[in-house]
Amino acid sequence: MFKVLISACAYLALSLPVLAAPYELEPINEQITIPWGITQLPDNALLVTDRQGQLYHIDANGKSTSVSGLPNIVAERQGGLLDVVLHPQYEKTPWIYISYSAGTEDASNTAILRTKLDKQGDNMALSHTQILYMADAYASKSVHFGSRIAFDTQGLLYFSIGDRGMRDVNPQDISRDSGKIYRLNDDGSVPKDNPFVDKEGAKSAIYSYGHRNPQGMALNPHTSAIWAHEHGPKGGDELNIIEKGANYGWPVISYGVNYSGTSFTDLTEKAGMQQPITYWVPSIAPSAMVFVTSERYPELAKQLLIGSLKFAKLISVSLDGDKVTGQQDLLENLGRVRSLHQGQDGYLYIGIDGRGVFKINPLKDSDKSE
Repeated sequence: MFKVLISACAYLALSLPVLAAPYELEPINEQITIPWGITQLPDNALLVTDRQGQLYHIDANGKSTSVSGLPNIVAERQGGLLDVVLHPQYEKTPWIYISYSAGTEDASNTAILRTKLDKQGDNMALSHTQILYMADAYASKSVHFGSRIAFDTQGLLYFSIGDRGMRDVNPQDISRDSGKIYRLNDDGSVPKDNPFVDKEGAKSAIYSYGHRNPQGMALNPHTSAIWAHEHGPKGGDELNIIEKGANYGWPVISYGVNYSGTSFTDLTEKAGMQQPITYWVPSIAPSAMVFVTSERYPELAKQLLIGSLKFAKLISVSLDGDKVTGQQDLLENLGRVRSLHQGQDGYLYIGIDGRGVFKINPLKDSDKSE
């Protein structure tokens, strides 16, 4: 009941002013159509994926260069070029990790690669590319690819793959890809203590299962746990703490219904299946997420920011340990918020479908309008 009340209260407060400190959006690149992933290099340049199948390097002066050397990408509907992150010790280990949809238009799924960035004058190219994981390709609608990437404090790589629109087949079956969160070593090998390495027939890279379409994932810097959110159907978007070997219930349990309004399950909880720490009814269509630790935004200390595709806003989630204590709208009327990144320069960057990439600048007191 507590979780329902939080979600309801968040929607009752939609029209209220949110935070005292105002912000402005500084355009970084307004040509990227669907900026699915953002990361920042040590020289403060950005790497940004466009889901349509292009990777961009944007230097500190705003100059944008297309990066060559990508593999074949199936850019159809929700598939395409997806997330991009750096190795957590990038300056010593300069690997870049990318998720994308691979295969054919008839059968595709999410793949993970690592690669390096070569700069030769104004030319940018990927090199030393290695495919780390290629999920089995399924002939299905081109939906629910996931796919976010995150590293934990031990340098282990986590990534998500949605159920590929096959809810009654994939999420609960650990012998099949999709509807899962996976864990690998940074070189693509499977950690020996993964939960299903000794289970016959199981995909040994699986870390948790029973997911619908997780499109947000991040390391909680305060607890060192991996957190993820996922799209529900009509209602029932979830925020979860990802635990080893855990079953998150989709589609056996859910707080949502079919898009038509009909029910597909009568259960919202079941023994052996994880409950979300909060959920949203109606759906917000969550996209990216980031825990704010930057001193540039003291008013957001220990806040979790989540983008909403459906309501075109950025939501600030207040936390007390592993509990959600409240939600507020930080920025509204943005467009479909697709990606978020806290850069090493301390600034927050946001990608918005059809608008491009922006830096979120906190205004100085002297700049605030009365």
